[in-house]
Formats: sequence, structure tokens, C-alpha cells
Amino acid sequence: MAKRDYYETLEVERTAGAEDIKKAYRKLAKQYHPDLNKGKGSTERFKEVAEAYEILSDPDKRAQYDRFGHAGPDQHYDFGDVDFRRARQTFEEFGFGGLDSIFDMFFGQGSRTQQQRSRTRRGPDLEYRVRITLEDAAFGTKLKVTIPRQVACSHCKGTGAQPGSKVRVCPSCNGTGELQYHQQTLLGSFVNIRPCERCEGAGELVEQPCRHCHGQGRKKEDSQIAINIPPGVDSGSRLRLKGLGSAGVAGGELGDLYIVVQVTPHERFTRKEDDLLCTVTVRFTAAALGGTVKVHTLSGEETLKIPPGTQPGTTFRIAGKGIPHLRGSGQGDLFCKVHIEVPKHLTSQQKKALKELEELEV
Repeated sequence: MAKRDYYETLEVERTAGAEDIKKAYRKLAKQYHPDLNKGKGSTERFKEVAEAYEILSDPDKRAQYDRFGHAGPDQHYDFGDVDFRRARQTFEEFGFGGLDSIFDMFFGQGSRTQQQRSRTRRGPDLEYRVRITLEDAAFGTKLKVTIPRQVACSHCKGTGAQPGSKVRVCPSCNGTGELQYHQQTLLGSFVNIRPCERCEGAGELVEQPCRHCHGQGRKKEDSQIAINIPPGVDSGSRLRLKGLGSAGVAGGELGDLYIVVQVTPHERFTRKEDDLLCTVTVRFTAAALGGTVKVHTLSGEETLKIPPGTQPGTTFRIAGKGIPHLRGSGQGDLFCKVHIEVPKHLTSQQKKALKELEELEV
């Protein structure tokens, strides 16, 4: 079964603003909350609403969804996995609370209040923009870039704790990283869950933070990273390099690095999707009598046959001389628009020949 459009799922227009999307999510999440609606299909509908909000509430993910849809680009260009924990947090911020069992049932994340939290936090994703030539976009290229990022602290091995010191369970939240607050609303009694302020939601306290990284488990560093740009990329293409973002807190998972490509305009060719457009100059006599002309392509010269009587603006196609398809085999074509060259200076003999031609045409 095809996946529903996220805008249709939230019942908003594609031009809807962030506040409209938030209001729509609040309304539908309340409507299909399984604890408030026992109707058939409410559980699956609630899951669809949460997934749609997770994507459309994030500007980057929404932009990629608008461009690529559900299918997304290939394995290197994607908007990542949906983080349903964020949707749960937003739902709780609206004052509904009590969603642990529901989200555990959907996504198998386990009850947050029944297990000890970890100090580890995933590192942030990074974005780096690179400029390449049209030739590099067509054939692919390799680059080395220097990225300022957070890397694991070598002194504490990324734990954030001074070697030899201990990490103990937070006494305020008993290791859950959260504190529960009961709230009475018109819909009944709900439980609001907030991060523990003492341990900042980690569930653990470091007795002696690492002196080198101050307990963060990471430090700043300029890292040189090799990048393979695949053939067929265009301006705006995003290349995802998994695990090459910043290090996480206290040994947490590495973030990802996103390379955003910008292709420099070419002096000869104009790109239209995977096709290339150019202009070729043809002599007046060749256009009238027929002939050949040399055409520059990205991979060398090609001979283009000009039939007799070719008119200005005529466009010829050279198959397979465009840009390789980023996803799939084959490549685009090169389209050559004819410009007729009229000589500015003629010899007496040339003038005589043209006058004789003019007389014959009368």
C-alpha cells in the first residue's frame, strides 16, 4: 500500500507554516490518541500523524521531503530515519503526557521510566558546502576538505570521566533521567515527564569530570576528510557521510556529515536536468550547402553534420553527451543550437558571387 502524503496526513496545505503544522498535529494527535479514542484504526492513524509531524516540523527534512518525496534520493542522499522520540516530546509539551506505553508499543523503544538512562548523547550532524565544476559534476571527483568538529577526548576515551573516577546513579531520578509530574486536565489525569535538572536527563552523575574535556568526552579538532563526489550530482545535491559528524557526549554515537554541492556555471554549456545545451557557429555557406562542424563536448570533440538549408536557431541532438544519471544507468544528451555566421568583410570575388546568387533568386 502506498504511503500517504505527509501534508494530506496532517490535513494541511503544502504552503502551511510551522505554526499551522503544529496546530494540525496537536488536533489530530489528540483525536487519534489510543487512550482517548478506542475506534478501529486509531492506533495506526496516530502513528501516521506522528511520523508526518516529525518530518514536516523540521525545516531540513521538510525541504528534502518536498524535493524527493517518500522515496527519497539514493543511499547517499536521504533525510534519515524518523525520530519518533521528538514527536513524543512535542506531544508531551502540549500537556497530554503519559505516552510511554503507546510509543513503546509502536516503536519498541522500551519504557523510559523502567530502565536506567545513559549519559551518552548522539553527536550533532554537520553540513559543509563545496563548489565543483560542471566537469566534476559529470564525471565525479575526489576532494579533501577540512571540517571543524568535535572528536572523542583521548584522555578519558570519550567517557567524560577522569580516568579512575566513578559514575554513579543520579539520586534525584534514580537513574531514569526523568521526573514525573501528575496533571489534572479536562480529559482526565495525565503524567507529564520532564528531564531531571540535576543530571540534565543523563540519569548518571560523574564524580570527577575529565580535566581535558570538562566532562563532555569530546574536544574540538579540524579533521581532514576525503569525499567522493559521484557522477551526476547537481547544485543542491546532499551527500550523507554517516558517522563523520561530531562525536557524541560521553562516548555517544557520532553524528553524520552532509556535503552540499554547488556547481559553478560553465562558460560554454547550460545544464537542464541531465541534458546540456550549447550554441554552435555555422558558416553561411555550410548552412546553405551543407557540411560539417566540430562541436566541443565535456568528453572531447564530436563532428556534427549540417544538412543543406539549415536555418538559424535549428537545434541538433547529440545523444549520450550530457550528464550521467545520478540514479540509474545512462546519461543525458547534448543539444546544439545553430548560429549562422554572416561574414562582415567580403572580398570583391565573394561579393560578385553573392550578387549572382541574389539575381538567380529573383
